[in-house]
Amino acid sequence: MEQEATGREQLLDRIADYCLGHGVADLTLRSVGRAVGSNNRMLLYYFGSKEAMISAALQHAGARFPDIHRAFELLRRTDRPLADCLDDTWRAISAEANLPFTRLFFEVFGLAAHQPGRFDAFLGSVGHDWSAEVAGVFRRTGTTPARAHRIGIEIVALWRGLQMDLLSGGGRARINKAHREAVNRVVHNSSTAT
Repeated sequence: MEQEATGREQLLDRIADYCLGHGVADLTLRSVGRAVGSNNRMLLYYFGSKEAMISAALQHAGARFPDIHRAFELLRRTDRPLADCLDDTWRAISAEANLPFTRLFFEVFGLAAHQPGRFDAFLGSVGHDWSAEVAGVFRRTGTTPARAHRIGIEIVALWRGLQMDLLSGGGRARINKAHREAVNRVVHNSSTAT
């Protein structure tokens, strides 16, 4: 059993390499199998479906980008003002080193949005988990749960939009400034709302 888990992890490592390098839009089990020294039957054995394999590869690839994993840690800090924590989180998410993962993320996101049912677990995670984290931070600062929920959605939408701007060649300094101004407004409004 342990050997099987190790085999799956090694295979997943090579699949993540393939997805980061080639994307997933035209991916077939056969092409991946050839590229990683396996075959489509073995891939189905380990992952169950192409979509499950892509989701696992995306999660596995994400672990290679430590700034992304630090994002929630930076967001939850209590020793810095909330706007600074949001800004630190944005800078971790948008770090130049993360762009290969960001490209893959948005590619899978587009496929998931265009083909309902194909990547529902992925959509649920990126649509709910991130906004819930942000909402939790705002709730801890005294924002009402309903308002914190709306702010969580707003901040994650801001991050996703700015990530797309970065991918399309937007200037980093301009984008970082836009982020800071937006989070300053959100934090100010959250503390002055009745």
